[in-house]
Amino acid sequence: MAALKRYKGTSPGQRGMTVVPYKELLSTGNNPKKSLTKGKKNNSGRNAHGRLTSRFRGGGVKRKYRTIDFVFDKKDIPAKFETIEYDPYRSSFISLVCYADGERRYVLTPKGIEVGDKMIVSEKAEIKAGNRVALKNVPVGTMVFAVETKLGVGARFARSAGNAIEVVAHADGMVNLKMPSSEIRKVSDECFATIGQASNEHHKLVTIGKAGRARKMGRRPRVRGSAMNPVDHPHGGGEGKAGRGRRRAVTKWGKPSGKGQKTRNPNKYSNKLIVKRRKVKSTANNK
Repeated sequence: MAALKRYKGTSPGQRGMTVVPYKELLSTGNNPKKSLTKGKKNNSGRNAHGRLTSRFRGGGVKRKYRTIDFVFDKKDIPAKFETIEYDPYRSSFISLVCYADGERRYVLTPKGIEVGDKMIVSEKAEIKAGNRVALKNVPVGTMVFAVETKLGVGARFARSAGNAIEVVAHADGMVNLKMPSSEIRKVSDECFATIGQASNEHHKLVTIGKAGRARKMGRRPRVRGSAMNPVDHPHGGGEGKAGRGRRRAVTKWGKPSGKGQKTRNPNKYSNKLIVKRRKVKSTANNK
């Protein structure tokens, strides 16, 4: 993959800014297939009741939503990759594929795929990038992405840019998968997964560089809790730059947050499927 594009430091915002070189990686401009697009309202981090559930969201440029096929219900019909396109609603690239019966759909683009390559969704398809195969037929050590959690529900795991899951074991009708977070969990071996790795793996290395670019993405300024007043956040208050004044970092509502702390619900239904917990970073403040 081409390296990230850098700009001359003609301004403070451009000095450290980097972008993905889309012209070198995509096969077409910003003209998606019209029948597979629709409008989507920007809810600015609000739920169906209009209440704010995700802070620091809002604004952003107007975007068209591309309808992506995550279910892959067209089985045993070969298809050809016709394009590699940018999708403003996700970090990985998408591709328009044409099935042998003439139907076209958008799918997530695997790393290394080029226009003209073939793919197929089949229980016993060849183990090559782009093909979608039942996990029971995927050898140990193979990297997959867009993995189902239950048969027929569609891709749920490892859909963002550069993500991939390693198949580490087969046993008793289940497959052990090593997630990008290092967690190992079980999934039914009847579920399907796409062979390979999600495209645009350099996405995580991009430096936004300036506030204006973040605002176009719909990101509003994120305020630190320590910069607030005590009435607004548990970390707020104090003279000057004071410490948080408590052993563990918490959210605005007093719940544990990050910093190596366990925040998962101990009674969550899927706990029984987790073989090994993900590794977390410990900090000096948590000792």
